[in-house]
Amino acid sequence: MKQNQLGITGIKVSELCFGTLTLGPLQKNLPLDEGLKVLTTAYENGINFYDTADMYNTYSYLRELLKIDHKLIICSRSYDYSKEGLRKSLERALRELDRDYIDLFLLHEQESRYTFEGHQDAFEELYKAKKEGKIRATGFSTHRIEAVRDALDFNELEVIFPLINKFGLGIEDGSAYEMLKAITKAKEKNKGIFTMKPLGGGNLINQRSACLEYQKDLLKNNLTDSIAIGMGTESEVLYNINYFNGKSINKKLDKKTLTTPRYLHIDDWCEQCGNCVKRCHQNALEQTDKGIKIDHNKCLRCGYCASVCPVFAIKVV
Repeated sequence: MKQNQLGITGIKVSELCFGTLTLGPLQKNLPLDEGLKVLTTAYENGINFYDTADMYNTYSYLRELLKIDHKLIICSRSYDYSKEGLRKSLERALRELDRDYIDLFLLHEQESRYTFEGHQDAFEELYKAKKEGKIRATGFSTHRIEAVRDALDFNELEVIFPLINKFGLGIEDGSAYEMLKAITKAKEKNKGIFTMKPLGGGNLINQRSACLEYQKDLLKNNLTDSIAIGMGTESEVLYNINYFNGKSINKKLDKKTLTTPRYLHIDDWCEQCGNCVKRCHQNALEQTDKGIKIDHNKCLRCGYCASVCPVFAIKVV
């Protein structure tokens, strides 16, 4: 698989990035050996770039994969915006990956220059860790166009991980066209760009070909360095790799990967604490007198709401 340099970081990444959220307890919760098998299939077919996050709890899978090749590119992210919290998140990543450095460590879901400035203590800790050799490059993830635009004024933010898909699903403050304009300017400023949610968290699976062609065009026009796709089976890995490598896909594989769309499910033992409603930035959840109501048209199936459920009542199924 073709590799691109991530901005001016000196880090070379495969055009496909394996999003590991799908493997872990917020989604499929695969046994370690099954998850490793899926990751190994990706590695053996040229994927060298793997995305995780502190809240995903998928370090154990990647630790095993790193035993096969210790030089794979790993990105993780944290919601801890204090100096102490950020340091703990980083140290956890290093410990659980059994590494003394991580390639990319980002802050989750930044919104604008105001969050960059408000979370300055955490960013300063990232920059310090980079000087110490514990991080190779820093940056942030975002669902907002404003954050991509504002990042142009912050030279220290080397890598941006924005949400973009053909239909703009999940972009919080505008359209896909507007996000693309912001990404274009970021690339002109030599920011490293890798993108997320090409299928809108599974919502766009029935328009998969159109959505993936859109992503291929981003790669072709040098508007992204890599595309993160969540994959939970070997079939999904092979489908995506063949698609982006321009290889033919047989009907059996095509049909096998067009599974029933996933959806968010809240179990009967939900205590209606409202944590999930506050956590959902897509406004897909509403607390009513009859319980938590899900707007499936807005839900990205990211599983983030499940991470704040005290009784583990939320699943992506």
